[in-house]
Amino acid sequence: MTSETTANTAIQSGDAKRPVILQVLPALETGGVERTTVDVAAAIVEAGARAIVASSGGPMTRELERIGAEHIELPLHTKSPLGIRRNIGRLSEVIKSHSVDIVHARSRAPAWSALAAARQNNCHFVTTFHGTYSHGNPIKRRYNAIMLRGDRVIANSAFTGEHISSVYKSFDTSRLRIIPRGVDLERFDPERVSAERVIQLTNAWRIPDGMPVIMLPGRLTDWKGHKILIEALTRMKNAPVRCLIVGDAQGRERYQEDLKELVKAKGLESVVHFVGECRDMPAALKLADVVVSASTKPEAFGRVAAEAQAMGRPIVATNHGGSRETVLDRRTGWLVPVKDPDAMARAIDAAIGLNTADREQVAKLATTHIRKNFSKELMCRRTLQVYNELLFGNAPENIESVEP
Repeated sequence: MTSETTANTAIQSGDAKRPVILQVLPALETGGVERTTVDVAAAIVEAGARAIVASSGGPMTRELERIGAEHIELPLHTKSPLGIRRNIGRLSEVIKSHSVDIVHARSRAPAWSALAAARQNNCHFVTTFHGTYSHGNPIKRRYNAIMLRGDRVIANSAFTGEHISSVYKSFDTSRLRIIPRGVDLERFDPERVSAERVIQLTNAWRIPDGMPVIMLPGRLTDWKGHKILIEALTRMKNAPVRCLIVGDAQGRERYQEDLKELVKAKGLESVVHFVGECRDMPAALKLADVVVSASTKPEAFGRVAAEAQAMGRPIVATNHGGSRETVLDRRTGWLVPVKDPDAMARAIDAAIGLNTADREQVAKLATTHIRKNFSKELMCRRTLQVYNELLFGNAPENIESVEP
């Protein structure tokens, strides 16, 4: 079944009026929330409905235009109480003028404005938890609670759903829907990544022929576990190796310099290379022998682990958060204790030491696992099904087990 057929089945009815879905978020910069917003907007359009996105703008607005969705620029990035109050009127006008049926909020500050505007205009309200928000004090919990006010509340992983249930104990879980984030399998497909693309990166990053490549992709921020990986490299048995830290400093230059000083102190200057941002992550993942997700805080979903497996690469990830759902331990990768460089070193050694047959078996199982359970198409179909519940009263879809 094609994604278009699936989407049409999920959202259309015999009503002459096309459903109108408005998604709201702070901005359309690059990121997981933004990518999911655009993917769902494309599915809405494919289903024959009308997709509108309101945000303060950003480079991904061009993608909305290409897929036939509409963008309305509003200052939804603001967190000031006055700005949030003013945005109620702005969103209410959008809802009225475009006959919006469902407002879907993907971030807390816009959600406060969106809920009030939706209620003023008697339209449905949906929220998505894209992460586990900090909740250490009553003010934070009050601010976060807006995301529990949806007619349906979507969690981007079972881990996030469990977080909601355990932290907000009065929440009515009958409104909760678990919809894992989806990988774009047309983009992250090893068969579609040419040898030329991989060679281009290999040359740009000066990787010696035949040297095993360890890769940690992600933002340069301390909780991504770069220091744990660097320490693990000193304890590995397999050598020599090349370790690529892929990601832009994005204002965290001091942290990057700290990492470089640690690399020098450990005598790993020839091993660890900081290659900056990469615009061709499918090719980058394909050239890696093992991909690492060393996060010291739980990933709500864990995009790196899912995309690496989609490319058939073994993954070593810390054993918490969404990685427990996307990684099949000792089958598609290794789950290691948090902040344990010894365990991480052993797992990376095991991944590098796989023989050809075992590596092919891991790749086959990993790609099958991600295609079955964590595709973009499945995420969009399940999201449209939530809209369908509200618009047409359809029963919620049963979510299958994630075992392949």
